[in-house]
Amino acid sequence: MREVAVIGIGQTKIDEHWDKSLRELAGFAVLDAVKDAGLNQVDALYVGNMMSSSANHQSQLGAYIADWVGLRYAESFKLESACSSGAAAFRTALLAVASGAIDTAVALGVEKMTDSPGNEITAELATAADADWEITQGISFVALNALIMRRYMYEYGWTKTDFAPFSINAHANGVHNPNARFRKAITEKQYLDAGMVADPINLMDASPVGDGAAAVVMVPLEKIGTSSAYPVVKIIGSSAATDSMAVHDRKDPLWLRAAEISSRKAYNQAGIGPDDIDLFELHDAFSIMAALSLEASGFADRGTGPKLALAGEIHPGGKIPIATRGGLKARGHPVGATGMYQLVEVVEQLRHQATGTQVENARIGMAQNIGGSGSNIITHILQRV
Repeated sequence: MREVAVIGIGQTKIDEHWDKSLRELAGFAVLDAVKDAGLNQVDALYVGNMMSSSANHQSQLGAYIADWVGLRYAESFKLESACSSGAAAFRTALLAVASGAIDTAVALGVEKMTDSPGNEITAELATAADADWEITQGISFVALNALIMRRYMYEYGWTKTDFAPFSINAHANGVHNPNARFRKAITEKQYLDAGMVADPINLMDASPVGDGAAAVVMVPLEKIGTSSAYPVVKIIGSSAATDSMAVHDRKDPLWLRAAEISSRKAYNQAGIGPDDIDLFELHDAFSIMAALSLEASGFADRGTGPKLALAGEIHPGGKIPIATRGGLKARGHPVGATGMYQLVEVVEQLRHQATGTQVENARIGMAQNIGGSGSNIITHILQRV
């Protein structure tokens, strides 16, 4: 297998883009990434998306977007794995280039959500859970995460206030990200006073949806010339794992087994461990998921995830910086695009372009994208060469 590098990145601001269509959002990200890479043409385009068929009444995103961005006749298709669709597109592009079948590939994540009524989006998000054993019981996706958070607090003795630093950190970092949905810092009081969504999850625990697209261009490392405009960023680890769709089917509902497996495999591929990671773009769709991801990926012992946040170790200058550009909480969570935003942000950090939240001397970054309540988890590790 060939070594693969990211040579171009592109992204749109996450917002309510009433004036832009799905293909326009995708086009901005793809064309910016290709321009950033200094290329005129690529061989393949892989699109991560969750709900275009329902929210936008549009399938066939491969051909739909390839044609729009001037890649007619190129290989292109859509990947769907709920909220981890973006990372699925990235992994597919990586494997295609690494295998030698493709020389230049674009991985894209795109989602257009705000044109649809809120209740329809809520119902669509719920399809990431088990239709037979969870959704038919009337539970929403946020309610599932609320049950997990409530049990976690009970088992390990944490209080609601103990989760505040996750949201405070994300919003503080989002201030410096021009592409973030919310660019305003929050206080602990604002966190605690926020409206309740599904107890104990309130508005400040939950990530906002939005419209957005992010993309990267990949090529074989061996084909990068010495005249590259940016530091070379190589992909040194990539792994995916699944777990049961239904949370109650898991041996331990408070442990992200798929995160443990995918991160361990990615570490082994990279020849490193958690202590070597300079920043971690985790999937903080809800505050509880930030804690569980830190634990399953080896950054904290079981049941101690909030300790890192309370000690200030998740800030850009801390032991393991997370959500360095706002995370899902402040940057926003345009579902199928989220995994690609995470990876673009890791590249920004490794290029030392993360103005305002730059992690000093960042050399190795990890991104972890979660589909469902932990049923499909994809982990990538990137290194500045």
